[in-house]
Amino acid sequence: MRRYLRVVVLCLACGFCSLLYAFSQLAVSLEEGAGGGGGKPQAAAASWLAGGGRGAGRGAGSAGSAAHPGRSDRYSLKMQPVEEVHLAVVACGERLEETLTMLKSALIFSIKPLQFHIFAEDQLHDSFKGILNSWSFLQTFNYSLYPITFPSENAAEWKKLFKPCASQRLFLPLILKEVDSLLYVDTDILFLRPIDDIWSLLKKFNSTQIAAMAPEHEEPRIGWYNRFARHPYYGKTGVNSGVMLMNMTRMRRKYFKNDMTSVRLRWGDILMPLLKKYKLNITWGDQDLLNIIFFHNPESLFVFPCQWNYRPDHCIYGSNCQEAEEEGIFILHGNRGVYHDDKQPAFRAIYEALRNCSFEDDNIHSLLKPLELELQKTVHTYCGKIYKIFIKQLTKSIQDRYDRPPKER
Repeated sequence: MRRYLRVVVLCLACGFCSLLYAFSQLAVSLEEGAGGGGGKPQAAAASWLAGGGRGAGRGAGSAGSAAHPGRSDRYSLKMQPVEEVHLAVVACGERLEETLTMLKSALIFSIKPLQFHIFAEDQLHDSFKGILNSWSFLQTFNYSLYPITFPSENAAEWKKLFKPCASQRLFLPLILKEVDSLLYVDTDILFLRPIDDIWSLLKKFNSTQIAAMAPEHEEPRIGWYNRFARHPYYGKTGVNSGVMLMNMTRMRRKYFKNDMTSVRLRWGDILMPLLKKYKLNITWGDQDLLNIIFFHNPESLFVFPCQWNYRPDHCIYGSNCQEAEEEGIFILHGNRGVYHDDKQPAFRAIYEALRNCSFEDDNIHSLLKPLELELQKTVHTYCGKIYKIFIKQLTKSIQDRYDRPPKER
């Protein structure tokens, strides 16, 4: 009798478990049918990446991400958190339009979500908010606006160094204490390939490197630092700080060698003594101070090629950036105001094309032919003679980003 009871109890238990399993499967299928595959934040974030960085998003002051309306793609919930690319810029005076064009160029080709850190004079904040909030439909970026901030005891001296607000970049590791790594760029920068690519250079840093910049010149015969500088500078021709990739965690931790004391100083302690010692000998402000720092700490700098910071100096007297000749320009730097005058029309043509384009796929794709026609009008200049390097990488970026079907982006 006991044997029969055991068999009955075992059968009832198996039946009960089977019933529970059936109900659980029914619940899962109903949830998936109602949710459309995009209901959970993790799934939305996965959709964002699969859509080429233009799927889910955030506007000012919001958090989290949202799925594409109507998208039915489903993704595994077992995934790593989405990495953001942190981009910083400092804007003062008449730099609003130029800064927004730079941010637009970063967004057009970005794959990872972007976090903008915008340091601007107070009177520019409302304009930035208005434009950036109107871009929130992209759902690929977040932004934070900051006032211009210098150490209170020396604020006036720092603010007037070289150009208004330019030296703000020196204090980013001290202000953005929660940010591990950061790409700083000047307002006159244009991205001609995904910003993700220069961000990936962080992985190439060795254990001693804390920052990356490009040489100031490729040709020593036209170099400024090696001919005119009255202070130490990095390498043979110095470095240009218009595009500066930083591991700020390492910068905050490092103790820097210097020529002021035998004691090594941390980042926050070295800046003011350097300015006091060299302020009568520096011409390019904060860039000169960075050159002095890395002269004494050369092991801490990763140097990337000129195509990542291509300036008029690379073509104004003839082409001297071999990497750009071979692969095209990756990041265009329109210093000397060349986006706004007729001295270097090839640079201005690229700027105006990106400034005037909208975010629609067709509009971005269609900018190439008119742009090439404009560039062909610049062949009377040295930079214009090699205009094809200005659109070589841009063409590839547009094809890679916009010519493929959406599910492959």
